Amino acid sequence: MGLLSIIWGSSFILIKKSLVVFDPIEVGAARVCFTFAAFFPVIISKFNQIDWTKWKKFILVGIFGSALPSLLFAIAQLQVSSSIAGILNSTTPLFTLILGIILFNQKAKRHQIIGVIFGFIGALILLLGDGGAASLGNLAFGSLILLATLSYAFNVNSIAVWFQDTPALIISAVSFSMLGPLAGLYLLFSGFYTDLTTHPEGYQAFAALAFLALIGTGLATILFFKLVQDTSALFGSSVAYTIPIVAVIWGIVDGEQFYLLQLIGLFAILIGIYLIREKKKV
Repeated sequence: MGLLSIIWGSSFILIKKSLVVFDPIEVGAARVCFTFAAFFPVIISKFNQIDWTKWKKFILVGIFGSALPSLLFAIAQLQVSSSIAGILNSTTPLFTLILGIILFNQKAKRHQIIGVIFGFIGALILLLGDGGAASLGNLAFGSLILLATLSYAFNVNSIAVWFQDTPALIISAVSFSMLGPLAGLYLLFSGFYTDLTTHPEGYQAFAALAFLALIGTGLATILFFKLVQDTSALFGSSVAYTIPIVAVIWGIVDGEQFYLLQLIGLFAILIGIYLIREKKKV
């Protein structure tokens, strides 16, 4: 879980660096396309081991686990700092519990309900606070991150229910194969290549984007799916516990301001995650 926290916690600063050159749709499409390219040899080598009757479910995993969140985070970070994006990402286990109750008949205990309340109070503090001042801009763009974490939460529960016996590598490879060609087609007819070759920071942004796709999306997806399979949806999503710490460190290193009100919001979310946590299955 520690490696996964470091990888995902570093994703938000990489998104920020990518957005210096590329627009949010290009960033989201490139993450999916590059990851698909990396997984393509897996599709070829394990083609006969894949249960293609689940293709619709693979598509949903690709959409809700990668494509939609990649786009939403990129749009949100036009306004929201990378450190705040990383903190808001930790609302994933809160939504995981809620969707588990609503869609997957999971039972919640009283302390978990209290945890959800704490978590969303913390998120609200972050959405409305910008150096101590209320900001509707933060609310609008920050809400996109909450939508992304809701998408992650649906995906986490789906993996636990639909693909418990499917190898994590196959889940990752096939889900990206369903969307990768479309993402590549978009990049082909967008201004991606022009931005890459004409912008003075084009290749630096491309390097950040490639690392984000191959490590922050591809490798992290395999590790996360495996974690969910070995534990549970709620325990797996609790990796978000340590992600914001990594994100905040990167943000401070990059010169982002971090205020007391934001620290209060972070602690409220972490208290919420603590209260809803599950012990690892043995």
